[in-house]
Amino acid sequence: QVQLVESGGGLVQAGGSLRLSCAASGRSFRSSAMGWFRQAPGKEREFVSVINWSGDKTDYADFVKGRFTMSRDNAKKTVSLQMNSLKPEDTAVYYCAAATGIDTVARVGYGYWGQGIQVTVSS
Repeated sequence: QVQLVESGGGLVQAGGSLRLSCAASGRSFRSSAMGWFRQAPGKEREFVSVINWSGDKTDYADFVKGRFTMSRDNAKKTVSLQMNSLKPEDTAVYYCAAATGIDTVARVGYGYWGQGIQVTVSS
């Protein structure tokens, strides 16, 4: 069982930066890949990034490559998403998730989700 709580969202102007954090509790965090997803109004929840259990491998959706960086601290049981050069189209609710399956670029691969946090980018 893993519980996840996101923080760090808010309102930022286009071109600005935000750092999202996700605090985890539960014994399986250190062995789980972790992901970030987002959902904009009227759209499906989509994959943003994933990091493996040790933190040495990451993967990103094309639309955030070069702008977002995901990291984790297993000692503190946290994952972070540094978001730079933000665009209005990045506006969404962002979700932290813990993987329970092998397909870590799709929702089906995740069994635990945070409550989500709003990120709004103004133009």
